[in-house]
Amino acid sequence: MSWRSDRIWIELIAGSRKPSNVCWAFILFLGSLGFLLVGTSSYLGRNFIPFFPSQQIIFFPQGIVMSFYGIAGFFISSYLWCTISWNVGSGYDRFDIKEGIVCIFRWGFPGKNRRIFLRFLMKDIQSIRIEVKEGIYARRVLYMEIRGQGSIPLTRTDENLTLREIEQKAAELAYFLRVPIEVF
Repeated sequence: MSWRSDRIWIELIAGSRKPSNVCWAFILFLGSLGFLLVGTSSYLGRNFIPFFPSQQIIFFPQGIVMSFYGIAGFFISSYLWCTISWNVGSGYDRFDIKEGIVCIFRWGFPGKNRRIFLRFLMKDIQSIRIEVKEGIYARRVLYMEIRGQGSIPLTRTDENLTLREIEQKAAELAYFLRVPIEVF
């Protein structure tokens, strides 16, 4: 999603609050809960899951392993829920021709560097670079080359843009900033 005028271009960046992340966190939570219930029921000799008799699982080694998988799943699920609630990776890119600055803002993990804010002068932008890697895991990323600073990604690595979409986005941004496009 973006907003443009003659002098300002603001592009909102989606973070971790996506339906797919919520779905995976929920599935992982339910799976880990199932593993933990089976491991606990094998230890206590009680049926916490009615359609699965606990006598079929011996606590050592199967019950311990299932409990371990359940605990590990809870930790991973908790991590996913935290990134979703903190909306890690969200932010905006703002290109302001009038003031001659580029601002890139992202939310990170809580702590000292939770707010990631980068500011550059527009005259330091060398080019817009498209990096395309085809194959099983196709990757198309848009970068902004800054003089003396290196390259800064402008698209998410998990953003599955088609070649036509990323070329169009690069062309529009390069035209707006009046810089060349590089393709790698």
